[in-house]
Amino acid sequence: MIRAWLELHCSQRSKNSNVLILKFLGYGMVKEGDSNVILFVGSYPPRECGIATFTKDLTDSIDKKFFPFLKTRILAMNNNGVSIYNYPKKVIYQLSDTERSSYFKLANKINRNDSIKMVCIQHEFGIFGGEYGEYLIDFLKTVKKPKIITFHSILPNPNEKRMQVVKDISENVDEIMVMTPKGIEILKKEYNVKTQIKVIPHGIPTVAFESQKKLKKHFRYGEKIILSSFGMVNAGKGYEYVIEALPEVVKKYPNLLYLIIGATHPIIRKNEGEDYRNKLGKLIKDLGLENNVKFYNKYITLKEIIQYLKSTDIYISSSLTPEQITSGTLVYAMGCGRAVISTPFLHARDAINHERGILLDGFRNSESFKNAILEILSDKEKLKEIEQNNYSYTRHMTWPNVAILYGESIRKFVYMPHIYFERLPRINTKHIRRMTDNFGIIQFAQYTSPNLDTGYTLDDNARAMVVAGKLYSKSKNQLYLKLIETYLNYIKYVQGYDGKLYNIVSKDKIVDKNSWSEESHGRAIKALGFITSLQAIPKSIRIESEELLLKSLEGANSIKAPRALSSVISGIHYYNKENYSQLNIELIKKYADQLVELYEINKDNEWKWFEPLLTYSNCKICRALFHTYMTTQDEKYLRVAIETLNFLLSKTFEHDTFIPIGQKGWYKKERKRAYFDQQPLDAASMVETLTIAYKITKKPEYEKNSLIAFNWFLGNNTLNQIVYNDQTGGCHDGLGKDSINLNQGAESTISYLTARLTLEELH
Repeated sequence: MIRAWLELHCSQRSKNSNVLILKFLGYGMVKEGDSNVILFVGSYPPRECGIATFTKDLTDSIDKKFFPFLKTRILAMNNNGVSIYNYPKKVIYQLSDTERSSYFKLANKINRNDSIKMVCIQHEFGIFGGEYGEYLIDFLKTVKKPKIITFHSILPNPNEKRMQVVKDISENVDEIMVMTPKGIEILKKEYNVKTQIKVIPHGIPTVAFESQKKLKKHFRYGEKIILSSFGMVNAGKGYEYVIEALPEVVKKYPNLLYLIIGATHPIIRKNEGEDYRNKLGKLIKDLGLENNVKFYNKYITLKEIIQYLKSTDIYISSSLTPEQITSGTLVYAMGCGRAVISTPFLHARDAINHERGILLDGFRNSESFKNAILEILSDKEKLKEIEQNNYSYTRHMTWPNVAILYGESIRKFVYMPHIYFERLPRINTKHIRRMTDNFGIIQFAQYTSPNLDTGYTLDDNARAMVVAGKLYSKSKNQLYLKLIETYLNYIKYVQGYDGKLYNIVSKDKIVDKNSWSEESHGRAIKALGFITSLQAIPKSIRIESEELLLKSLEGANSIKAPRALSSVISGIHYYNKENYSQLNIELIKKYADQLVELYEINKDNEWKWFEPLLTYSNCKICRALFHTYMTTQDEKYLRVAIETLNFLLSKTFEHDTFIPIGQKGWYKKERKRAYFDQQPLDAASMVETLTIAYKITKKPEYEKNSLIAFNWFLGNNTLNQIVYNDQTGGCHDGLGKDSINLNQGAESTISYLTARLTLEELH
């Protein structure tokens, strides 16, 4: 049922295909031309303003996340009817802010356009015509489609006219979005708004947490200390107070450089020219700071913004507007993991505490900027801690996560299946290669940086070898063959004379002879059997893998743990594909019968499992019995595999969301299950098992659930947060009750790649 979708995504077919057909489980046929259009109203590039950038980033994220069920189009607001922009095709309507009659005409045109299912307004004072943008009310009253609005500015202490305009706008939409909890408080208390209000944070790009060194080298900053501010330059930025703070700072840190990044706001430039920038330039000269303050006077791209922020040691937000409730520049800097100093405008008060930077006591105070800069620069450990805290604090703000939150609101008014699948992320092996040195794959990472102090494990190297085998079979890329050889050499390195495979090796390459475990040993047997079965791999490697496998089986005689038995069964199953023998079959049946016996001992009417508890990677036991059935065609094994898998599905799938058993307490029979922490390993294992179950039974619910389990990585989870980072190619180390683990270790990254590659086996 999902063939066309897989053929489309797995083959990386062009986005410009005329008709993209998705056969979706239980939802019929969806064509690109039939997609639900969400019309976004606001400014849009190439118009130069913050709302334009925000609207583009948001709509791009929604398109990526929800295609083909949704697609976004733009109604672009133009200034005074004289602005002419070369808009992209995504912009299907334009509206001059000052032409009041056009608001009615365009609203009626939207009403007649059946493809438009909803209108989403990005509101800022100054974008819409009339006093306080009151012409927008005409538009909202006329449009008969569902409407939601995002308020980018919510000013406290409104005068009577402003209050009435905001109330009228609010009464003519179905839901309101604000970016901070303070926004809800102001709208309810000071504007008496009754419409439902939801907090969705300002979106930020998904970037890796990195030190400043790489980008400082790129910009040739050398060892300079970089302070920066960015945004459209105008007198409300308060840059003069930062500049006046610098002479005493520069005395102590002469290598300091303050970057003021961004073009002058186009409306300011039109009305006042470069007066403010020239005033700043004179101040810089008067203070003798020509070598310590630099302007980048241009409208910068997102890529440039990220590069400048990544080179920054301290980001400074010096706004002179106490009522400012949204600052994209502030959260962008925090999202890059940078320390911040800010004046106490509303958004900064919500975002900054002593663990995330320094929130100043007031405005227009150079002395306070000086003291804050010196305080942070004097404590390198504190600076590092702030950087990590800010990166952690902002993970829920990444654009994919923000798109999910908007999708939840859209779904209230527009039909869209709860289960959705974006275009599958391209296979990205950057992080698994980063984590692998000449000896093996390193166990843990600090964010994305391999932590060699944690050493290596057989568990990770065995799993990584399976992934590398799949990658090489798919692409014949020599990089992956090299990875296979590295992981195979690791297994050889940890094998004892008796065939036992030890799990842990220190950073000094010392094998821990006390680290043998049944499960690690079994996991390696599975990996060796898999590599031996791959005809695409050079024969010399397969022969070496077979030799290690046969010796490892000698050390497996004492294995009793069900997960370890399962790995051994799967390993022999793979090996038997290319090395068929009755002995292999008998060995598989011997171990499988032990699993069936455990099932018969522990099952009852309510509990259909092999043990009196569910822990991690449970479904690999079911998978081993599916493998046994594939080898023997004995229905006994298939019956137990299906019964136990269905039981596990009933405990881990809720409302079309996969919820693995949590590590903090597991799930003991006749007790309540633990929901956290959830691990990527479980999602990958479920994808693997359901894929095999579907291949054997052709039951559509297994195919459907395999895709739901994979979507756990992409945000369909209890936190509605992305676990896989498509920029780094790494996967976060688990999902807690309130946040994700930001480290991207070996096991998690391998788990994601395992699941991603397994999906391609569905067709």
